[in-house]
Amino acid sequence: MTEQELTLKIVGYFKENIFEQHINSSLKTHSKLKSYNINPIVVKYLSKVLDGKFSPEGIAKALYYPRVLGTSINTSFGTRIQSMFIDLGIAEGSMIKGMDIEFIDKVDSRKKWCQLKSGPNTINSEDVNPLIKKFTDTINLARTNRALSGISNSDFIVGVLYGEPSELSMHYRKIDAAHPVLIGRDFWHRVTGYIRFYDQLVVALNLSILELDTQDFFEKGCSDLANEIRTSPLFTF
Repeated sequence: MTEQELTLKIVGYFKENIFEQHINSSLKTHSKLKSYNINPIVVKYLSKVLDGKFSPEGIAKALYYPRVLGTSINTSFGTRIQSMFIDLGIAEGSMIKGMDIEFIDKVDSRKKWCQLKSGPNTINSEDVNPLIKKFTDTINLARTNRALSGISNSDFIVGVLYGEPSELSMHYRKIDAAHPVLIGRDFWHRVTGYIRFYDQLVVALNLSILELDTQDFFEKGCSDLANEIRTSPLFTF
């Protein structure tokens, strides 16, 4: 597959399975009051902050905005990315517990077992030692059972989808001292074989986003939620 063909396939996948799905779920799911667990005290305060008063519109904004702009899209992105690599034939699903994908590194021609992460700050301090231990235990077991001939620490990696090496958090840097953390340009080069693939993909995704039909979807979802809130027995206005 050429670089251009692969770029178009990934852009299409993002559009259909991440962006358009996010828009649809915002309208069909997140605009429904039953999809929320509501803290009545906090939500009233947030309504006052957002709408200047305790109102159905203010409550809707307090619930809908963070869901649609934060939790929903980040969850969709994280769950779909692993499937994308497999569905498009860029990598294979891993049979090793804790690993997301397996692929032949196009730089050193060695097989890599990879745990995927979104960005340079998407790991907590308490996750570092368990992740390193998981990698180490798997490698030791493989060596004991002679299952993976010639395996080394550098064959178990963390792949960070976007960002620059200088942006990696101290938690990722600690992992990198034991197992490579490949981020952004370097990661995409190794998994696709194209040295400038990351830069071209970012440009292509930006262009595709501008073409998305997002007119009124945000306002409509929030309005539908406000109408449901207005008649709900949970609130008295």
